[in-house]
Amino acid sequence: MRGPNTSPSHLEARHRLSFSNEETNKRKFQRNKVFKDVEKALHVPIQYRNLNCKIPTLKVILIIILLGSLLTLFRYPAVNIADHPSSSSSRSSFVDRWVRQSANMDPRYLSTLDVNWDQITNIVEKLTDRNEYQGIGLLNFNDTEIDHWKELIPDAEHVALHMDYVSSNITWELLYPEWIDEEEEFEVPTCPSLPKLLVPGKPRIDLIAVKLPCNKLGRWSRDVARLHLQLEAARLAASSKGLHSVHVLLLTDCFPIPNLFTCKDIVLREGNAWLYKPNLNRLREKLQLPVGSCELAVPFKAKENFYSERANREAYATILHSANLYVCGAIAAAQSIRMAGSRRDLVILVDETISEYHRGGLEAAGWKIHTIQRIRNPKAEPEAYNEWNYSKFRLWQLTDYDKIIFIDADLLILRNIDFLFEMPEITATGNNATLFNSGVMVIEPSNCTFKLLMDHINEIESYNGGDQGYLNEIFTWWHRIPKHMNFLKHFWEGDEDEKKQMKIRLFGADPPILYVLHYLGTKPWLCFRDYDCNWNVDILQEFANNVAHKTWWKVHDAMPENLQNFCLLRSKQKAALEWDRRQAEKANYTDGHWKIKIQDPRLTTCFEDFCFWESMLWHWGEKNWTDNATTTPLPPAITTKFFSSL
Repeated sequence: MRGPNTSPSHLEARHRLSFSNEETNKRKFQRNKVFKDVEKALHVPIQYRNLNCKIPTLKVILIIILLGSLLTLFRYPAVNIADHPSSSSSRSSFVDRWVRQSANMDPRYLSTLDVNWDQITNIVEKLTDRNEYQGIGLLNFNDTEIDHWKELIPDAEHVALHMDYVSSNITWELLYPEWIDEEEEFEVPTCPSLPKLLVPGKPRIDLIAVKLPCNKLGRWSRDVARLHLQLEAARLAASSKGLHSVHVLLLTDCFPIPNLFTCKDIVLREGNAWLYKPNLNRLREKLQLPVGSCELAVPFKAKENFYSERANREAYATILHSANLYVCGAIAAAQSIRMAGSRRDLVILVDETISEYHRGGLEAAGWKIHTIQRIRNPKAEPEAYNEWNYSKFRLWQLTDYDKIIFIDADLLILRNIDFLFEMPEITATGNNATLFNSGVMVIEPSNCTFKLLMDHINEIESYNGGDQGYLNEIFTWWHRIPKHMNFLKHFWEGDEDEKKQMKIRLFGADPPILYVLHYLGTKPWLCFRDYDCNWNVDILQEFANNVAHKTWWKVHDAMPENLQNFCLLRSKQKAALEWDRRQAEKANYTDGHWKIKIQDPRLTTCFEDFCFWESMLWHWGEKNWTDNATTTPLPPAITTKFFSSL
């Protein structure tokens, strides 16, 4: 199968049923070369268009038979039987070797790995059912390596697997675009298709071995060819019928995609050889998803009614470390999950810096507390904001659960998102470039995945210095969900007014339209409840919105009073907020509705829906000035004067 953007190549031409004139000419050229090789082997000059009648009849017959065999070999399909007990001698002839080696290798798929056959032998010897193997599928191996495989498992048929190469214009950025039209306002997002491996009808494939490219000087973890090979190995394994198991062996100097063939499925690892026994049902489900984040893996309007047979193995989780600052946020997040209708477990990871008093509040809110040791980011400066944020990796140690929906403590769940438990690791919203946002993500706890994360913390660079950047380097293969499931409270500088108004309507919609509202900037519980204090700091105003602020406080007010006490501001915090507010007034900062340009000293300030002009009040909703004492409408001249000052 070919994708719409793929282009023909020398290798592709060998695998199609019909051929163009260009392909026919290539075959004539190859046939000429073969006749010359036969001439050398038999020491007989051959005129393949017009046989010399002086050649003895027996030799003519032998040559015709040989030529017929050669022409048959030229038309062999994309899957080749490398050997067979009944005809191994003919298939290992010099002609067979010449045919395979004549294919031009795409350099993107080329693996320079020096296979350690002692390691492979150790792995094969541990395959207790290898004597029952019918077929070994070999992908991306050369002839010499295939011969080694024949010696290791001599009683099985060895199938040299071939597939068309992906077109060079299919890049990682095309598979993982920064933006797609999720609401399908202008187009329906689609992913380019990758050429499919032809699945052999016979023999039954019991072991699939793949040699992967690994260019450590380049972006090996975002290599399209490397992804293509692993996906097709998974597709071949998933095509298995019946109850027999399939093993997949990946040979690579770089670790395989950790959430395709998962750590839970690892049977054995020897050096750069990774042996898996995948759960084929789970693998089939993953292969139904788009190849990249170029399409939504979950519909924009998801069905919220989701039933799980293993709900007790599913949980929401968050983490607090280094300070008590986010305790109130975590309590409100738990309240929002219950208000949205979910009854899954709530698990929170805390370190020793979270006081017993605050732990009591978290437990009262419904969180099950797990005490952890923090993990230091080795590339962070001492006491920097990101010094301990690698502690998030501890989530993968929550092995009492099969699936975790991780949520940051600074968000609200406005609609039930239990349906995300159906999704595999990693499922998340897009961030920037080819990356995902880790504020809401589906993960699958596993101790060996935790070990993988820890093994590379000194090696892998995080693009933003934090856990999100690091996780994006490990899990480059991820699945996109709509931004409504992790909607950021943020206004881009270039947003049109219509776009801003649309966001504001989403923040306050009742019933909710958004599933998750993520509070960036200064958090609501660190402000006074009357308005969003992000307005008071110029560099934070892109995160300010009074409607979203009120939405958070509605959830707060629904909490029991004893939980609200964990959100009370200390005296120093109140003083700091008052200082910021006064500085904002002096600088004429916006309060969320309009910019105040004071030209008349009697026009003092605006607050929420009201503006004060000496003792008079402008009411934004009623669109008039009133006297504070008598509520008498003021003359139009004063109203005009007010608006001219804005």
